Amino acid sequence: MPIYEFRCLHCGRLFEKLFINPSEKADIRCPRCQSDTCERVISRVNYVSRAGAGRTKPSVTTRSCAPGSSCTTIEIPGADD
Repeated sequence: MPIYEFRCLHCGRLFEKLFINPSEKADIRCPRCQSDTCERVISRVNYVSRAGAGRTKPSVTTRSCAPGSSCTTIEIPGADD
């Protein structure tokens, strides 16, 4: 049951939507202004690193993904790194 985060393009509000069934078709509307002009956004995550001597740190890569925009990838090391 994924929870997706959306931003209303009309009023700017961020909100979440829980999908019970992966194939569910949902009417995404802003809970504040009821606009249906919304975009899905990448949710923030929290990560605590115990980086020290000999431990791998997360790496960040930013690249162009479309004209005038960029995409960022964060590689987080596993528990055994």
